[in-house]
Amino acid sequence: MNFHLQFPINPFSQKVSYSHSSLFLGSCFAENIGDLLLEHKFKTILNPHGVLYNPSSIAVALRRYMKIDFLTEDELFFANDCWNSWEHHSRFSNPDKQLCLANINKSISEAHTFLKNTDWLFITFGSAHVYKKNERLVGNCHKQAQKEFSKTMLSVSEMQDEYKLLLKELLVFNPKLKIVFTISPVRYVRDGVVENNLSKARLIEVAHQLTSKSVFYFPAYELIMDDLRDYRFYKEDLVHPNEQAINYVFEKFVSANFDEKAIQLLNSIKEIIAAKNHKPFHSNTDSHKKFQNNFYEKCKKMQIENPTLSLIDLVDYFRK
Repeated sequence: MNFHLQFPINPFSQKVSYSHSSLFLGSCFAENIGDLLLEHKFKTILNPHGVLYNPSSIAVALRRYMKIDFLTEDELFFANDCWNSWEHHSRFSNPDKQLCLANINKSISEAHTFLKNTDWLFITFGSAHVYKKNERLVGNCHKQAQKEFSKTMLSVSEMQDEYKLLLKELLVFNPKLKIVFTISPVRYVRDGVVENNLSKARLIEVAHQLTSKSVFYFPAYELIMDDLRDYRFYKEDLVHPNEQAINYVFEKFVSANFDEKAIQLLNSIKEIIAAKNHKPFHSNTDSHKKFQNNFYEKCKKMQIENPTLSLIDLVDYFRK
């Protein structure tokens, strides 16, 4: 007896391998999956602007990376004892104006270089709602009063027009780039349940309309909403998927879209990470020292066989 509906996932026409690099942009769900890739030693950069939710703010960020369009001092504002950017997450906020600006522009510069050479760009749309302050698009409200902003919902045609042009620009900038769209399963209930569903429907429509030979769709949203479909896979806020749900989506992503060698290597690294996280009752025993040395040798061998991997942290851990 089946207690949940599983469905086949259309694999990408090109497989992901450990020789590839990837850039993740978008909502916090993009960071969840990107974090797992980083943990398993893929070459990955996550959200150089910080978490972004709406397609227009993601497009602004991507154009800054392509053009190396640095922020200027007059684009910052002071609030909550810090200098901030309306385009950026609060992790860039800083009491020192010059440090805030320097960190933002350093991230833009690094993202330019990475995007120019990366193999995969993953874009996760969170919400079709956008906020503006004095007609300027706002990617992060920095806990400012709601009355300071105007709020609208992007139409399907607005998003399609913007991204058709953006995708052309991206593929001229980096012709080998493969682009993957996903929709975040995080529910923005503050917008209203009905409004959230309308927003997600528009985002799904846009993502499917944009697919092509080098542009793909991965059903992260559908895996949570239609496969798992249970509140036990959410955190206590009943809005964000929990760790079990995120791992389930990641496993589906890997099995559908990674090449065989990448899956084997990922599983080997997963075993080593589990050993690293193992907490012994008695760390000075001969058996534990043997355990440590065994995984030290495994790490060294894996590093030699896969010189593009960066396993220095694991090698150092087991050497100690």
